Amino acid sequence: MAVFVALGAFLMTLAGGWVAQRVTDRRHLVLGFAGGLMLGVVGLDLLPEAVDAAGEPVFGVPAALLLFVGGFLLAHLVERLLAVRRAAHGAGEERVPQVGLTAAAAMVGHSLMDGIALGAAFQVGAGMGAAVALAVITHDFADGFNTYTITSLYGNARRKAVFMLFADALAPIVGAATTLLFTLPEELLGCYLGFFGGALLYLAAAEILPEAHHAHPARSTLLCTVAGVGFIWLVVGAAD
Repeated sequence: MAVFVALGAFLMTLAGGWVAQRVTDRRHLVLGFAGGLMLGVVGLDLLPEAVDAAGEPVFGVPAALLLFVGGFLLAHLVERLLAVRRAAHGAGEERVPQVGLTAAAAMVGHSLMDGIALGAAFQVGAGMGAAVALAVITHDFADGFNTYTITSLYGNARRKAVFMLFADALAPIVGAATTLLFTLPEELLGCYLGFFGGALLYLAAAEILPEAHHAHPARSTLLCTVAGVGFIWLVVGAAD
């Protein structure tokens, strides 16, 4: 059942990527909406789940929040190192394609964990599985949208963006299938969500949103960002 439901996540991810491709003439609006989606996913979905699942605090701080900060700093460090390396080869301060591919790969990893969470929920019971399925299928639209947008934003060719989109779409199916073999410990899942949330927030705050408002500091761009956050809020509320 979990693998069958994951097929819905596959289609929803592709739908999100298709929408991101079709609105290239309104790129600033796409980026504004993507930034809002990422902010909403981190603040309203990933972090609450991570804090609940990650277990005991470490020296007075929840482990998920420590890893959240670590993920943010690691994303910043990786981007700076790649940018310095590129500048040393005479490429200046242009965006580094490898950063986009790395971020998209992280999105694929997140979708894989979505599939694992889906399979684990169905192991608990049909009711729990249905609730998690609603959350996964609905927010995978945002995952597909963000995966394609991030890959393209950093100057990667369209074929690479499409490849990462399909990898992201397949990941929930693979993740759900693996739960036929093992169950992921809740604490490990919570730590992963915290770490991934930090990296995702860095991309949204330091890259996606500044790029959206750089060339088009319009009210419509800001409204798209707010709409992205609101969409995730509706998804989380419906899942609960």
